[in-house]
Amino acid sequence: MRIYFATFFLMAGLASAQEKPVKWATQETFFEDLVSKPLSEFHGQTVEGKKFSSKQLENKIIVINFWFEKCPPCIAEMPTLNKLVTQYGAKGIRFIGLTHDAPQSARRFQKRNGYLYEIISLTMDEIRKLNINHGFPSNVLVGRNGKIIYATANISFSDVAFQAKSILFVEKLKAEIKNLPASK
Repeated sequence: MRIYFATFFLMAGLASAQEKPVKWATQETFFEDLVSKPLSEFHGQTVEGKKFSSKQLENKIIVINFWFEKCPPCIAEMPTLNKLVTQYGAKGIRFIGLTHDAPQSARRFQKRNGYLYEIISLTMDEIRKLNINHGFPSNVLVGRNGKIIYATANISFSDVAFQAKSILFVEKLKAEIKNLPASK
């Protein structure tokens, strides 16, 4: 009789566990989990060879793009990213491209391709420690409070697979800009 009750309660517990939705770890769930988390501190080098610290980004709205030279999707989204710089750069937004490419190589790439983001070279270990990109490219919006507002993979307004998330990225950027204190 005890075995019957134990089996019944075990089966009832398993049945109710199956009714709960499973949240599978995907790139999108990874990005969703980043929201409201603070941007971790990082250190790198500019393409001009100067030291860079994330402390230089305090109290700023930041758009971060994780990319590297030999990444075709990274290169494909750069014209769209450049349009964001053109549209919102004058509003005080910092556009940072983080790469594991060496500073000199990234500088040559930037000149050759006209990528408008401020490029910072990090070691692969620094990028891993940041733990905010889940593949290349990744794009992260950080608010003035230093917390992540939104993250997504590719930014594209023409590719149906990325269009909705790209629009949402820009809408969240616009909302954050509206929250900026009026300049005097």
